[in-house]
Amino acid sequence: MLLALDTATQTASVALYDPATDTLLAEQTWQARRRQTEETIPVIQEMLARLEIATGQIDALAVTTGPGSFTGVRIAISVAKGIALGLSKPPQIIGLPTLCVTGAPFFVPAAAADVTICAFLQAGRGRYNWVFLPPGSDLYRPLADEHSFGKMDEFVAEVVDYDEPVWLVGEMNAEVRAAMAAHPLATLIDGVSGLRRAGMLARLAALHLAAGNEDDLDSLQPIYLREP
Repeated sequence: MLLALDTATQTASVALYDPATDTLLAEQTWQARRRQTEETIPVIQEMLARLEIATGQIDALAVTTGPGSFTGVRIAISVAKGIALGLSKPPQIIGLPTLCVTGAPFFVPAAAADVTICAFLQAGRGRYNWVFLPPGSDLYRPLADEHSFGKMDEFVAEVVDYDEPVWLVGEMNAEVRAAMAAHPLATLIDGVSGLRRAGMLARLAALHLAAGNEDDLDSLQPIYLREP
């Protein structure tokens, strides 16, 4: 049983997934704002109780590692480490970049269309984080220096300079829609379809674990694009 946790931004998400049957057993995604610390563990407990699954049945954990808020990305990692330490058998664990999870629902159609995904999130004060995910990015884990961070004009400039068709997926707002609308090679995915979800984190994590991409519990750390 794989438990996936995402608290990287104000949108928090938790999911339980069975890799053996490729079944999403439960998922909850909500606007936690800054209440991830108080709300994440009760959501996990309620989910396990509803499905009558014991904590000891969890044998894999997945978390988003950032970018995101400085505190938010650490919450999921800390909760996952706490759960892992309480299990009799050490679980597999993997951390995936937040924006890979954002883009993941579109990996298959983007590959079929030979289109690059540009996944992004709002970083506050009119700034954004973004990364380009080319076709075939299922097992791609971009490092911190492969992500970008900047204001809207810098975001637009990188998309324009990319000079290839891109699907913009992420925390869509009026500023992004207005700034990117005139770019002929950019397709804007609506905010509901582009909502980051722990169910997709779980499935993407299962693919990575099956490929042998496992992390070390003690050394798992957040991705920060600027100093805290």
